Amino acid sequence: MFDQQDPLALLQDLTADPAATFHPGQREAIDAVTVSGGRALVVQRTGWGKSAVYFIATHILRSRGRGPTVIVSPLLALMRNQIEAASRLGLRAETVNSANRDDWVEVFTAIDGNEIDLLLISPERLNNPQFRTDILPELLDRLGLLVIDEAHCISDWGHDFRPDYRRLQRVVAALPPSTPVLGTTATANDRVVADIEEQLGSNLTVIRGTLDRPSLRLQVIHMPDKAERMAWLAKTIPGLPGAGIVYTLTIADAKRVARFLRQRGIDTAAYTGQSETEDRLDVEKRLSGNDLKVVVATSALAMGYDNPHIHFVIHFQVPGSPIAYYQQVGRAGRAVDEAYGVALSGAEDVHIQDYFIETAFPTEEVTDAILDTLGSASGLTTNKLLTHVNMQWSRLAGTLKLLEVEQAVYREDGRWFRSATRWSYPRERVASVNAHRRREQEAMARYITTDTCLMAFLRSELDDEPERCGRCGNCGEDPLEATVEPSLTAEAHNFIRLQPIVIDARRQAPGALARLKLRTHRLEEGHALTRYGDPGWGELVDARRRNSMQFDEELVRASADLIRKWSPDPSPTWLTAVPSRAAEDIVVNFARRLAEALDLEFVDAVVRVANNRPQKEMQNSYQQAKNVLDAFEVRYVRDGPVFLVDDVVDSRWTLTVIGNLLLQHGASAVYPFALADAGRG
Repeated sequence: MFDQQDPLALLQDLTADPAATFHPGQREAIDAVTVSGGRALVVQRTGWGKSAVYFIATHILRSRGRGPTVIVSPLLALMRNQIEAASRLGLRAETVNSANRDDWVEVFTAIDGNEIDLLLISPERLNNPQFRTDILPELLDRLGLLVIDEAHCISDWGHDFRPDYRRLQRVVAALPPSTPVLGTTATANDRVVADIEEQLGSNLTVIRGTLDRPSLRLQVIHMPDKAERMAWLAKTIPGLPGAGIVYTLTIADAKRVARFLRQRGIDTAAYTGQSETEDRLDVEKRLSGNDLKVVVATSALAMGYDNPHIHFVIHFQVPGSPIAYYQQVGRAGRAVDEAYGVALSGAEDVHIQDYFIETAFPTEEVTDAILDTLGSASGLTTNKLLTHVNMQWSRLAGTLKLLEVEQAVYREDGRWFRSATRWSYPRERVASVNAHRRREQEAMARYITTDTCLMAFLRSELDDEPERCGRCGNCGEDPLEATVEPSLTAEAHNFIRLQPIVIDARRQAPGALARLKLRTHRLEEGHALTRYGDPGWGELVDARRRNSMQFDEELVRASADLIRKWSPDPSPTWLTAVPSRAAEDIVVNFARRLAEALDLEFVDAVVRVANNRPQKEMQNSYQQAKNVLDAFEVRYVRDGPVFLVDDVVDSRWTLTVIGNLLLQHGASAVYPFALADAGRG
């Protein structure tokens, strides 16, 4: 089956092109692991052909009787593409991941029978007890080649560090010295390469090539206003060739921009970390098949999506690192003559970047709290830990994973335990990485303001030899027109304002707070006027709250108009408010004026009886509910349904707890209303 070992012939078979030749560095990378049997790191731009290196190397090694190749890959999308591509060389590739548990036994049996040439796994699989104890030891003994794809994920200096990749250091150390190792990435500067060398061995051969993208025309357009950017997209995208991607920094913006473009008649889909696997597969297939004009995506559609025919990548908001930006914009122009990479610089970009930087690592205080809690308990579930530690569920899960990789904690039967390993918080490294992130953020700020060549700027940040590209917006004329009609911007503003924002009250109390009778005293569906910080009303709410100023009459009128259109049934007969902490209560003042505009009675029914911590400091449902549970009392109610008004809603626990009290005291129905929704996402 594997009688052919000529690398060039294998390349031509793989590409189905009898005239195909190697790119500079490809043959050297293949030889590094098949002839020298050593360890190599390939740093080459997206589309250069890194996968061809390990496919051909696998074919050669298997023809010599070596064991299977294991490819550690971070994304299911990449795995699906790899399996299809491997078949073109007659290689049998299989995967073991969370989405195909029913196939594991069959795959493991085939591994035992030496019937699999490539096994693709996620880094998380290395911590699966069954895989780690039953499969991994024997697999490592007869491994033909270990491939670490997207190797920059090993380094916490990289833009996309993943704790699970840290386990690979121990895997590599356990390999026989004769087992070749290949790391591949498109985004690693000198610091990241040095960190990878430290973990994979100083005998690493580094093969680096130019990161220039000759077909890619870069451009920066300064558009602080969200609505103007949405209008620009609606105007520009229909005139662009082929299909492309619009990147946002938040899930909420990805969904909203996609809805607006669809409303304008553009064939658009949203793609985020919240998308179901089936939906992601469908979007990937439609985009690859040119059945979609554009996908509006978060970074969930980045590494691993293999489509060489992307004609444009536009950033609705820019990431906080030129390296991360290069990685995403590099999805365009791989196999097309001309492609566009446009950064739309928005007013909110820095605030979102700040959030990602500030939450990248758990604090020493919260890490100590986790370890102290586990050290004094006989095993706790993640949900039980949330009652002791003020963290979001996702951040707690990430912190536990990091501590598990560091061997400070371990898990058995769904419970977490403190290990006997001595571990201390890595203050110096965290401080250094955070300082590095801030320097990257500053570099991205320079990118969107520089008058030098944009491609040379990005290549310099990746420690590549910078050369003037001659085709970006700073080297010549702007590739794309940077203006938009005021009428289209006004339409986008109206779209933002008129999108319904539903407030779903909490339906289930955290286990330890069962006295909240949410099953028998449920709030009705509510509404918010705007999203916090959105153009127009959202900005107005933000400005007034920050300066403790009374809310404008414009907000009263707009809220009254929304409530009239909403027209809940049965209709409320009175209105009350969530009292704020301020001596001059701007929420109660707003609620009184709103009641007057709606011709309803305002009742000062709710009283704050405890000086609880600000709700924005609470990070998970248990802490949020507990923080407000005894902070308010309802002194009296009127008969009939009621509007419960607040200025900003986030976790929904304040409205839920107060609404629950109103229902217990005799209100027949409670309809939440807030000026702005500041919910995460």
